Amino acid sequence: MDGTDANTIVEMIRAFALGMGIQILSAIIILIVGWWMAGKAASLVRRALRNAKFVDSTLKPLAASIVQYTILVFVIIAVLSKFGVETTSIIAVLGAAGLAIGLALQGTLSNIASGVMILVLRPLRVDEFVSAGSVSGTVVEITLFTTLMKTADGVFISVPNSQIWNSAITNYSRNPTRRFDIKVGIAYDDDVDAALEFMTNLVASDSRVLAEPAPMAFIANLGESSVDITARGWTNTADFWAAFWDLSRRSKTELEAAGFSIPFPQRDLHLKTDSAEARSAGILAKAEAPKPAPRARATTAKAKTTKAASSKADSTPDDTTGETKA
Repeated sequence: MDGTDANTIVEMIRAFALGMGIQILSAIIILIVGWWMAGKAASLVRRALRNAKFVDSTLKPLAASIVQYTILVFVIIAVLSKFGVETTSIIAVLGAAGLAIGLALQGTLSNIASGVMILVLRPLRVDEFVSAGSVSGTVVEITLFTTLMKTADGVFISVPNSQIWNSAITNYSRNPTRRFDIKVGIAYDDDVDAALEFMTNLVASDSRVLAEPAPMAFIANLGESSVDITARGWTNTADFWAAFWDLSRRSKTELEAAGFSIPFPQRDLHLKTDSAEARSAGILAKAEAPKPAPRARATTAKAKTTKAASSKADSTPDDTTGETKA
């Protein structure tokens, strides 16, 4: 190989390295710019839909995520095309990878499917207080994989969508009105009709209680020590807990101020005199009864009795000889 061939090879390697370096650099630039554009587009969508009245608040985070991931897919395809990978090959690779990932991540795909069903059927929405399975709280955000919630005491919970979708969902915020029950007990000596009227008027006097359905009170149970009364009323969902707490307090203080008694659980015991005397006599008789001799003493006494009987038998005269046996 002469010097001309060596120079040609060096120039080819240099040109290849330069071209490959340019492709790698351009791919990195495309990836960085595309990643930035995806995040920026998601932020713009989220900001644009923040005050939009025609879009439900549950769909706003999902729309931003879809825009971001769509741009990222095109960015990755553009980066791969810089290295000579054709689009058909990319689609084939993505199909095979999707099948493998689908088999390996069945639980994750189940969360995605459950998230889509939650977003379509809307059993819960953002800012609603719900209970699903063993978790309960206010919905903060619904993503493709998890549902973000905040409990009543301010604790953050991230729940897989499949866990929520596969459980019975109780939504406490969906209906505009809710019913509350105030339970209180009065003494058996109190006037039941007057107590029922008093509790009905007490519930109706609260401005947060709705006129329809009308408040009512009824006897729920005849307990061991009290007559249990339930007062029932309806409020707007936003006023439910405040009205319930206030009326529970007023039912205690105002019932007592009106002269009614709120008994605590108690039980009366009646002892019969003859039974007590019979029990005392039985105890005294048991105490005065002679105690049995110990086993050792009884055995010794039995031995002495047997020996004395034997000696007496030996000292009796014989009928045939008239002599006494020694």
